[in-house]
Amino acid sequence: MTYYIETRTDSVIERALATAARAFHAAAERYARHCIYRTTLAELRSLSDRELTDLGMSRSMLPGIAWQAAQDRVAC
Repeated sequence: MTYYIETRTDSVIERALATAARAFHAAAERYARHCIYRTTLAELRSLSDRELTDLGMSRSMLPGIAWQAAQDRVAC
């Protein structure tokens, strides 16, 4: 008679460490996005109204543009 026994190679500790690693990675990505957002927004806010008009932007658009730049630059 043949028996089949399935053994799991990942322990509770390995699963907990993997979960913690995923959480740390997600937090690092959020921080990177936040830094890019703040830097981009500061650079855009330093432009004069004339420069923004030349680029086809208004001051009310700046947070959205900075947010989009942060989303596009950070690879998940």
